[in-house]
Amino acid sequence: MMQSFTFNLYKKLAADAELQGKNIFFSPKSVSVALAALSVGAREETHRQLFSGLGFNTSLLTQANVDTAFRSILERSNKMSEATSEGTAVFVDNRFKAHPDFLETLKQSYLAEGFNVDFTKNTDSANTINQYVSEKTKGKIDKLVEHLDPNTVMYLISYIYFKGMWQTPFESAHTREDTFTVVPVQMMNMEDNVDIYYDQAINTSVLHLPFNSSYSMLLLLPGDMAELENSICPGHVTKWLKWMKSRRYDIYVPKFSIKTSYKLNSVLQQMGMTDMFGDRADLSGISEGQKLAVSEVVHQATLDVDEAGATASAATGIGITLLSFRHIPVLKFNRPFMVVITERTTQEILFLGKILNPNN
Repeated sequence: MMQSFTFNLYKKLAADAELQGKNIFFSPKSVSVALAALSVGAREETHRQLFSGLGFNTSLLTQANVDTAFRSILERSNKMSEATSEGTAVFVDNRFKAHPDFLETLKQSYLAEGFNVDFTKNTDSANTINQYVSEKTKGKIDKLVEHLDPNTVMYLISYIYFKGMWQTPFESAHTREDTFTVVPVQMMNMEDNVDIYYDQAINTSVLHLPFNSSYSMLLLLPGDMAELENSICPGHVTKWLKWMKSRRYDIYVPKFSIKTSYKLNSVLQQMGMTDMFGDRADLSGISEGQKLAVSEVVHQATLDVDEAGATASAATGIGITLLSFRHIPVLKFNRPFMVVITERTTQEILFLGKILNPNN
């Protein structure tokens, strides 16, 4: 449902002048949950822009369809696995009267918890929000909100926490210092039967590392990063998971730990969601009496990968050499690669990113 949004948002971030040369990592799922929850209170053109930006077919889908879909997505992922915890929360100013229907839909369909705060005390209210997010992400994201505009009447958040243990862990004893492009990294190593697909059309090796849940990490090592970034689309993930072949490989993957933080206002505007940020905003489904607009959309993500697995919260030449006496090909992630964390059956993408420097 959200795959086109996922790759559109990635491409906008990858093209952003301020993000050149930096790691990219984000949760398309977390961002789309927050925007879908916002669309519950949006009307007219503001609502159409949100739907269209999220990749929903406005002539086929009603808000009620979207609410039902998100409810089942969130319930399923929270039930399915110890690995993830996901949800939303809405913080409402004491003086602000939000529509009961709006809050009820958020609670029912987006599993939102509701809180009353005093936004005139902006340090206190920021601390309240940060503490909540920190608890939900096991301390990984501890400062989502830097400073709040004293005119804030409502703050809507969505969070996702993921911890995956590899089905086949790496042995710590095999981890050695090595070089990634030019920086020293701790390089993990495993010789085993692994799922690999070489996508000739985009000159990219794809390594599939399953977690001991229904989630997987795909690591994409391209001959040319720009070519991969420009062509990657939802169909690729489906194709790779379907055509993977298991064979014995000697694989090298760096341990990495990255943290990203984005203000998404400008990229969302580039994706056509313009009205909600200004005078033209129609958020009358949240409250009729007051003129509301979205002041900011912030997103933070973290990803830690080590020998045991990955913890994420809502991120030339093909390096394959044949050793003649062993005939075990080598796949070494020692230059920029992309990472996808996906649910294998639905192929829903939880996280997506690009690692230029494993040490952040």
